[in-house]
This record gives sequence, structure tokens and C-alpha cells, in this order.
Amino acid sequence: MASASLAAAPEEGAANRLAITAVVILASFMTVLDSTIANVALPFMQPGLGAASDTIAWVLTSYIVATAIATPLTGWLAEKIGRRQLFLWSVAGFVAASMLCGLAQTLGQMVVFRMLQGACGAFIAPLAQAFILDVWPRARHGQAMAMWGVGIMVGPILGPVFGGYLTENFDWRWVFFINLPFGVLALLAGMAILPNLRANPRRFDFLGFGLLALGVAALQLCLDRGQQLDWFASWEVRVEAGLAAAALWAFAIHVATARTSTILDRRMLADRNMVTGMGFAALIGVLMISTTALLPTMLEKLFGYPAMTTGFIMAPRGAGIMFSMVVVGRLNSKVDPRLLMVIGLTMVCVSLYAMSQFSPQMDSRPLIITGLMQGAGMGLVFIPLNTIAFATLPADLRTDAAGFFQLLRNLGGSIGVSMSVGVLARQMQVSHADIGGALTPFATPWADGGVASVMGSSGEMVTAMIDGAVNAQAAMIAYIDVFYMLFWVTVAMMPLVLLLKKPVGSPPAAEMMTD
Repeated sequence: MASASLAAAPEEGAANRLAITAVVILASFMTVLDSTIANVALPFMQPGLGAASDTIAWVLTSYIVATAIATPLTGWLAEKIGRRQLFLWSVAGFVAASMLCGLAQTLGQMVVFRMLQGACGAFIAPLAQAFILDVWPRARHGQAMAMWGVGIMVGPILGPVFGGYLTENFDWRWVFFINLPFGVLALLAGMAILPNLRANPRRFDFLGFGLLALGVAALQLCLDRGQQLDWFASWEVRVEAGLAAAALWAFAIHVATARTSTILDRRMLADRNMVTGMGFAALIGVLMISTTALLPTMLEKLFGYPAMTTGFIMAPRGAGIMFSMVVVGRLNSKVDPRLLMVIGLTMVCVSLYAMSQFSPQMDSRPLIITGLMQGAGMGLVFIPLNTIAFATLPADLRTDAAGFFQLLRNLGGSIGVSMSVGVLARQMQVSHADIGGALTPFATPWADGGVASVMGSSGEMVTAMIDGAVNAQAAMIAYIDVFYMLFWVTVAMMPLVLLLKKPVGSPPAAEMMTD
């Protein structure tokens, strides 16, 4: 096919752009959905795979670590074999690995197949973002990123809902088999319509990738295993933390001093909007993944909602994201995107502060309202952030930048979950001790073990009820403390908006397409 300018494409090119966007949204949704859909199925996998309660978590850890290691390779592989080819191979590999996960008979097999699944899926979201930025003119980037963002932001929220339904009504293996129709459709459509952009092979930075992969993998393992092993009381966690710090420090020195090109192009670090955007991406990961991970447990254990009801209560969060993304897609070219980000962060702050006022006695209304507000706020932040971060970046750096954007968002999510779970566990212990210390025989006669023993089974039942009430109150206080901490994290994010420059100028030079 003769070279053609995307920006100067005829009117029917708009339909082609929409089709390309739909394909990459479908593939992106499939991968981000899979990052959380398996969570609710873990207890059901355990007997089927012959795993212990402390090893079944490797099903999640292996996927996260493989994704983190593979993501930085996106830019180099895209230029080596072509962006279209890499996208198609990634989708095919992800679907094949999903089928193998569903057929796994042992924990060892599951871990290997989940690593393959994570490695293949790591490339899809960055490539999708790069495709969208290339095929749409700059004036339409806000609307295009809004469409893609719906799949990226809503997938992790719908994952537990789909996972709970499939596990309860079919079998845990269907949380992996469900990827087959999505993947086959995305693969066939991608083969038909994705553009074949010119490849530009470059030297591979083995040292930089090795240091980054070691640092990211060690950090992920440290975060995932730390809570189970009481953090730095364990030599395993100490070694992992030390490796992460040493490898990432050496990687930073390598990037700063290397005379040849590195896996992290220094031109990205010279772009203020991109660097600030990466910081925002990590913090958004902290907020999004932390709340998504904590709320299902709180709703099921403290409020007593069944799994399906929990999913429906959390659904308005996704509805808020979708609504705000539609709105911001229309406003992004008319309103300063930094103003939209401030409004969005303010809404997130208000929702998190309201969540810090939760009580076990309330109904579902506050949960739905805060979820809707928080989702809408996140949508107002996500699209303007992507628009600003990539607005001043050269087109040849988009794939690399999208990969690191995704990597930092995932790392932020891991850090946020570890931080939130750690604070939750500690505050639960502290609150339990404080509440339990006030239950003296003088204030509550039933708290006296001697009295309870005299009353026999009735006394034991009352004592158990008191202990259950204390545990529930301590847990609620701990959740409130975590929400309050996340509120202050959001407040601390807001000044970063001042570091962003408003994008100006005409649309970028047209990209070229070849056969």
C-alpha cells in the first residue's frame, strides 16, 4: 500500500480510526480484567491445584512480576518486529496462556502459565495507547483516550464481579476460559485493520533491561511477600528490598551516564510533562488499586454483603468513570486539562474523606454515592493526564513512554496495596487493644472470665459476641484510618498539577503507514 498520511486521510478514515480504537480497547479490557478476575477464585483454586493457603497467592504474584518485567521491553520489541506484529502476537499468546491456566492441574503449572500470561499481556495496554495516539489527530486525543480509558479503568472494577459470578455458577477455570472469545475477536479484527507502521530497529540495552528487571521483580516480591512474612523481620524480604534498591540505583546511574541509547530514553526525562505524568500515574495506581482491593473485603466481612451484592455496590464506581470520561472527552479541547484534573482530584478527596466517616450501621447509600463520586473524579484526572503527558513528546517515543507509564501505574498499585494492607493490619491491632482495654469487669461484667465460666455456655456465647463486636469495631476503625491516609495522599498530589504545562501548538506531523 502506498504511504498515506493519517492526518490527511479521507473522510472515511474516521470509521477506520474508530475500528482500530475498538480493537485495542477490547484487548486492553481483556488484560486488565484478568488482573483482578482471579482474585475471588483463589479459595476455589486451592484444593483443585493442591496448594496451601500461603502458596496459592503465587497465582497472583507470578502474573504481577512477569508483567512488571516484560513491560519495559514494549518499545524495543515494537521497533524490532513492528508494533502491529507485537500486538497480534501478544493477544495470541495471552489467549493461549489463559487456556493453559484453565487446564492447569498443579500449582507449578499454574505459576508458569500465569507468568506467560502476564508477559504477553504486558505489551497490550502500552501498544494500544500508542496506536490511539498515532491514528487520531492531536485535537482529538482527549476523546480517543477517553474511549480507551473506559476499558482500562473499568476492567479492574468489574473483574471481581465477573470472577464471583463465574466461580459461583460454573467453575473457577472459567475465569481463564472467558478470555477466549474476547481474544479471538480482538486477534481477528486486529489482523484485518491494524496499520503496519514502519519499523526502526535499534540496539538493545541488555544491561539497562537486566538492572530494571531485577529491581522491579525484587520490589514486587518484597511488596507481595512482605505482609505475609512480617516485612523486615524476614531475611527474604530484607534481601529482596536490598536487591531492589541496589538494582534500581544502578539502573538510574546507567541511564544518566551511558553514552549509547538506553531502554529508558533520556529524552523522556527531559520532558517535564512526561516526568510529572509518570509520577501521577504511580499515585493514581496507589489510589485506584488500593480502594479496589480493600472495599470487597470490607463489604463482605464487616457489612455482611454476599459477593454478587458487593459487585453491584461497587459498580457505580465504574459508572462514574465512564460518565466522566465521556464528558471530559468533549471538554478536553475546550477547557484547560489542568483545571479538569484539579476538579477530579477534589472529587476524589471529598469521596475519600466521606469514606473515612463510614460506620457499620449505615446502609449501602453512602457506599454507592462515594463510589460514584470517586469514579467520576478518577475519570476527570486520567484522560487530561494522558493528553498532557504525551502532548509534548516526540512521536517516536510514544510506545516507550506508554510502557513506562503502565509500569509505574502497576508499581504504584502494588505499593498502594502493600501500604494499605500494612496500615490496615497494624491499626486493627492497635484499635483492638484500645477497645479491649476499656472492657474491664467493672464496666462490662460479662468481660470477666470468671463470671462467664460460671454462666456456662451462655457466658461463653456472650463473651464470643463481645469479642466479635470488638473485632468488627477495630476493623472498621482500621479501614477508616486507611481511607483517611489515602485522602491525604490525594491532597499531596494536587500541587503536582502546577508542574504540568498546558499543551499548545498544532497537531503533530502525520505518521506514515506502509505495508
